Amino acid sequence: MEAIQAFLTRGYFDTAVIAKETVARATQGSLCFGVYDGVQQVGYARIISDYATFAYLCDDYILETNRGRGLGKWMMECIQAHPHLQGLRRWILGPTHDIRLHEKFGFRPL
Repeated sequence: MEAIQAFLTRGYFDTAVIAKETVARATQGSLCFGVYDGVQQVGYARIISDYATFAYLCDDYILETNRGRGLGKWMMECIQAHPHLQGLRRWILGPTHDIRLHEKFGFRPL
């Protein structure tokens, strides 16, 4: 959890520092997904949605030490299969470290 929390409070691409309290508040209003290796959290994604027409995928991350094992792909499959996220007209992708992964799930740059 500490590594994921460090990623979330660091911000994307080390450009900003986000307070832990802000991260906690953001997760409360979101649908969050975690990937675990035993008890250690190694991945995370957050969905902001109205559950009727759109979803915004943000803060998605697999720790660098766990990349290359298909965990990001598996997490995306779980997200897209979630019953509350079916039938949406639009998905929006936030800043990401791996656009190639997301393109496999239909995301395209604007």
